[in-house]
This record gives sequence, structure tokens and C-alpha cells, in this order.
Amino acid sequence: MTPEELATVGLRLDVDGAVATITLDRPEVRNAQTPAMWLALGELGASLPDDVRVVVVAGEGDTFSAGLDRAMLDPADAGEGTVLGLLALSDEEASARIEEFQRGFTWLRDPRFVSIAKVRGHAIGAGFQLALSCDLRLVADDAKFSMKESALGLVPDLTGTKPLVEHVGYARALEICATARVVPGEEAARIGLATACVPAAGLDAAVADLVAALVAPMPGVVTETKILLQGAADRDLDEQRRLEREAQVRRFRAVAAAFAG
Repeated sequence: MTPEELATVGLRLDVDGAVATITLDRPEVRNAQTPAMWLALGELGASLPDDVRVVVVAGEGDTFSAGLDRAMLDPADAGEGTVLGLLALSDEEASARIEEFQRGFTWLRDPRFVSIAKVRGHAIGAGFQLALSCDLRLVADDAKFSMKESALGLVPDLTGTKPLVEHVGYARALEICATARVVPGEEAARIGLATACVPAAGLDAAVADLVAALVAPMPGVVTETKILLQGAADRDLDEQRRLEREAQVRRFRAVAAAFAG
């Protein structure tokens, strides 16, 4: 997508070598999200250069994302591009449409790169789920997470439920979703929801340090490691150790080729 097309849906992409930064750029509505933005995010994920090794997702201004743009729930506007427009579809068609929206989140789990959510201020609903879609979450001490869907009579449907349970466990995930309460940045780090919580003034530097550490290893190392870790919980030990040794043989050959070159 062109910069102009991205700007139309409130997104900005900056690629600097091995690092891509995607910014939600609608500060006038606290970076609220729309279905058009979700579809564009999915297109972005499919078109990133192959040499990108780190993806940073951020919000313009002092808020990561206030979640779904409430205009998308306005009964006066139930057009095709709105959430309420789903009601005009059959159950099967509506489910398929939501699956398209979900692709704007699932691509952040791609093993080709490590994704980092850089969170300051509010990460509400869809904003919370976008942060959860990233591999790592580095948050400011003013960060506030909340899964607001239940307060609207809805459920989280943008792929946030699985990583939330993985990070904090079933009981705490249920409590966070069912009560729609705010989880401050410090608590997020303490319960494993965030990688670290830092003073707001130091967030940029902390993310820069993390990015530098992630791009330092030889290309391919982090990708192989991410693949091993992503499915480890669902594999038995024999399967996991088989994958480890197969990956290590590939790494030995890559390292030997690098030295020979």
C-alpha cells in the first residue's frame, strides 16, 4: 500500500533497514481502530520486505489505541465498512468477514521477525488485542490495558484470547475479560502480560535498546528460535527435541557457510 493509502485508514509505515515501525496515526480519536485499518494491517503484513527482522507497533501521541472507533457502532451508519454492517450478512458471511479482520492481527506472529508493541497510555479492546498479537510488549508506566468488549455485550474476537491465557493463565484472563477492568502498566509487567514497564520518558530508549539486541544475532537465528518456542507448549519432549536438533543442523551449516564466505 502507498503512504497515501495508509494515511487514509490512519496508518503509517517506516522501514529502516531490518526494522519496520507501524504507527496507528489517528491521535485526534486516540488512535481508535476501524475495519478498514484491520484490513490494511493484514495487507501490510503480507507485503513487508523479507529482510525485516523486527516490527514495532506504536500509537501516535500519548495513547496506543482506544480500541474500536465507536462510530463503527453507530446505528445511523450500518454500511459495509462498519461493524454493524455485519448484521446484514448471514452468520457464515459475517464469520468470514471477521476472519479477514483477524488477519490484521495474526501476521504479527510470523516467525520471520519479532514484533514489539510499544505501549503508552490506553490500550483498550482492539488496542489491547493488537498489543497481545505482538511477541513482546514494552510498556510505559502510564499504560492502561482493558478488555472492554464485555462492557459492550461482546467478546474479544481479534485473536487476543489465546495469548492472554498463555501469558497470565486462565483464571486471571477470565477475570480481566469479564470485569473489563483496567490493568496498569506496572501490574501488566508483574503478571507477565508485559515484557517490562519503564518510565514514560524512557520508553523510546528502552524500545531502541530492545530492537538493537534483537537485530544483533546472525540473520535466521531469531526466526529458528521463535519457531521452536511458539509451539513448544503443545508438543511432547520427543517432538520438541527433534525440532531442536534439526534447527541446530541448519544453524551449523549457516554459520559454517558464513565463515567460509
